[in-house]
Amino acid sequence: MAKSTIQRPRGTQDMLPSESHKWQTIENVCRDTAEQFGFKEIRTPTFEDTGLFVRSVGDTTDVVQKEMYTVSAKGDSEFTLKPEGTAGVIRAMLENGILNDGIPQKLFYITPCFRHEKPQKGRLREFHQFGCEMVGPSSPSADADIIALAKSVIDRLGIDNVTLHLNSIGCPKCREKYHQALKEYFFERKDELCSTCRERLDKNPMRILDCKSPICSEIAKDAPVILDFLCDECNEHFKKLQEILTVMGIDFIIDSKIVRGLDYYTKTVFEFISNSIGAQGTVLGGGRYDGLVEALGGQPTPALGFGSGIERLLLTMESSNCEFIEKNTCDLYIASMGEKAQNHAALLAMALREEGHFIEYDLIGRGLKAQMKYANKINAKFTLVLGDSELETKQAKLKQMDTGEELDISLDEKFCDNFSQELTNYMFKDILDDTEF
Repeated sequence: MAKSTIQRPRGTQDMLPSESHKWQTIENVCRDTAEQFGFKEIRTPTFEDTGLFVRSVGDTTDVVQKEMYTVSAKGDSEFTLKPEGTAGVIRAMLENGILNDGIPQKLFYITPCFRHEKPQKGRLREFHQFGCEMVGPSSPSADADIIALAKSVIDRLGIDNVTLHLNSIGCPKCREKYHQALKEYFFERKDELCSTCRERLDKNPMRILDCKSPICSEIAKDAPVILDFLCDECNEHFKKLQEILTVMGIDFIIDSKIVRGLDYYTKTVFEFISNSIGAQGTVLGGGRYDGLVEALGGQPTPALGFGSGIERLLLTMESSNCEFIEKNTCDLYIASMGEKAQNHAALLAMALREEGHFIEYDLIGRGLKAQMKYANKINAKFTLVLGDSELETKQAKLKQMDTGEELDISLDEKFCDNFSQELTNYMFKDILDDTEF
């Protein structure tokens, strides 16, 4: 077949049927683990009012300054395709009165996100994010619990060689003194900074620490460290978190370079970093954002959470040779010869599908040889050939495709039950062969 002359946009990818089982593996683990920790699913719009992200993510971040996809339609306000999931979830909580139902509120989501940045391995312009948000608790134990959830997801996916990096970026009171120290440090080398960081120097010098420019990164190596500027409350919170993680058996590294890329973070910030996927090594990141609810119009309420790119998790799993759920393949292909047999094939297929089986039969009018070739191509576990003789005698041959073994099966009212039993025997044959009675 000829290829389409229209190709997918740069920085996007197609999830093909041959890869869908890998995505389902990740989504199932994320969803099941979150629910075991008491989180419930929420789904928010793909686009939001642009002001939501300016107020939450921060107007000095790369996301707002360079990466947002902003659109408008005649007569409408300006909207932005969401670059991350947290702001929309907090907006939905406030708008729908979810916080009135008591705290903590614990929500998770799997959603598409959009950022206009240079596409590279593990970084796309359209990506999918799994995230968890907990609103209400202010204690270090809540930080430890959200980190434990993140670690459980990574562990259950089978990803190894991942290290938890932990830091505290303090509260507004801490950061006032820290910002002053950063301004004094970076001002001496202001002319060497990139144009974006020169603008950040007055508004939010911490953003310079997160700059991707090699020159800015080199200058930032010897910058003052936030941990030296923590107030007593933030310092105690961070110490207590470390104690709880140690008791829980969760290893971590204190990393003062972890600041996260969004302005709404406060106190605890963390990243799980893989050693197996190169420069884009962060597979999951999060922390506290105690000021975000208030910034979006709610009462002052502490909150925390994390996000992880599904594509980044998939890349890490593949590089770590993790196992995925098996592809769902056809249980039975019914080959037919003649119109009467084809009608009966449709009848059998409907009955077996009602029993929960994956059934295929000929819809194109192929010859028998071509049908069997197709059955082999789709990896059907069994095949059944129907013709005038089989319909007359109400007997057919059920063929096990991987061994070639055939057995007689009656085309009567017990056909569905008999096939289900044969399929069960097939699925558990290795276990049954190894069992001694």
